Amino acid sequence: MILQMNRNQRPVNGVRSGPDFDNGWTRRQFLSSAAISAASLALSAPSFGSEAEAGVTGPAALRGRFVTHVSIVRVNQIEVTPTRNIGEDEVSDNRPELIRARRDAFAKGCPDGKMTWAISWLALNDSRDQYKEARRLLASYHDQYGDEVTFIPGGYFAPMYDTRENNRKTIHEALSKVSALVGGGYRPQCLVAGFMDAENQRLLAADEGIHVCQGQIWSQHAIDNGDGDGGICYPYYPSREHYLKPAQGQADLIDCVCLDGWTCDFLAARRDGFQGGFNSRMGVGPIETVGNLGTGVGRKEMMDTTAMHFDTGHALNGFGWVTGIWEVSIGHHEDLAWWLQAVRDRWPDTRVMTEGEFGLEWRKHNPNNAGLNYRFDAKGTGAPGSEKNLEIQWFMNREFRLALLRDWTKDAPPIAIDFTRYDLPVAEPQQLQREWSLMNVLNEKGTRPQDKPTPLRQLSHDDQQRILSRYPELAKWMG
Repeated sequence: MILQMNRNQRPVNGVRSGPDFDNGWTRRQFLSSAAISAASLALSAPSFGSEAEAGVTGPAALRGRFVTHVSIVRVNQIEVTPTRNIGEDEVSDNRPELIRARRDAFAKGCPDGKMTWAISWLALNDSRDQYKEARRLLASYHDQYGDEVTFIPGGYFAPMYDTRENNRKTIHEALSKVSALVGGGYRPQCLVAGFMDAENQRLLAADEGIHVCQGQIWSQHAIDNGDGDGGICYPYYPSREHYLKPAQGQADLIDCVCLDGWTCDFLAARRDGFQGGFNSRMGVGPIETVGNLGTGVGRKEMMDTTAMHFDTGHALNGFGWVTGIWEVSIGHHEDLAWWLQAVRDRWPDTRVMTEGEFGLEWRKHNPNNAGLNYRFDAKGTGAPGSEKNLEIQWFMNREFRLALLRDWTKDAPPIAIDFTRYDLPVAEPQQLQREWSLMNVLNEKGTRPQDKPTPLRQLSHDDQQRILSRYPELAKWMG
């Protein structure tokens, strides 16, 4: 998917750049090919916790299948602050005809769907005729189709490159410009941010009246210009302590639904960057799939990743959600049209809506994080980095996340590759840096000495009991 540089981000002189960045890869530098096999999915289990487990009598759990698509219009490759850019000038890749091509492709794949447009600071303010026309087009798409138009600060990496206070001011001014651009008292329902610190998500709700933020890139590490592993990949209310920590109660709850930015293949996403020569962001995004693997193999991986959420994921959670952010500048319009049509053909109940609409729909069903109990079970697809013989299970709730990996072809017992506790105190960085992850007991990326795959029975007694209190069926692996 994207970010661990930018989705369509080109390398900056062949290396990553920014505060404390080492030389590394961008997603576009990575090319690989391989044959792909069909993914098989299995397993059954309860979805959200019952009302009794949640401790509340509230609205029914969310049901259905949902797709959200965001397209970005920008001037420079990564506009990390209003006055600082990294990367290449992309003016020629954001021409009005290409914006029209993107909207036409979306309509071809999903005639009755709505999408979100995120516009950068420079694109909001550029006085050239090209960008005047671009802004006019986005406003017309809201009027004609009900599309959402919103702002993207910091080229995905606002907290990594600017202070919280400066980002707050930029967001406030940009949202006012977006409202004026669309007119008629318009106000977007979400902010598209890539990464966004907890305090600015709180202020987004408290000061701007916006209760949805695409504020994290799930499982991103060692790609692009920001690292942020340790969160959960479906909606949650963040804690005031850390944007990746689900709020533990009302006292630390930020009333802003935090959404992931890119749906990735769970097997590929367990890796750190391009560990082993594979792309950890492979999933529904075109760069890592069609761009790297070719049309046939790449499109199959897009659908196999979607199926992880719309088949077994839907059965486990009661709903499935797939999302992605594609810059206009990356092209791949025909792949967007194909994917949307293929999704609708295979899962005709799928609702394709704006980012803000989806976040508010989830919020309507979830007054807090008490009912969070996301579960995923995925077998490798056969694409590079998604080994067919491996199966990964994810358990994500308010108290912790747990990932188990096993070789299902040998009926091998699972080993824990991630156990992240959310009940422990945590703090976000206070200085400008690329590392914004939340890591404690065991992390899937394997970047620290303690991050070694571990049998469940070798976790501490307290951690075993913590897991069993939620998932007693795992007791057989702790004997």
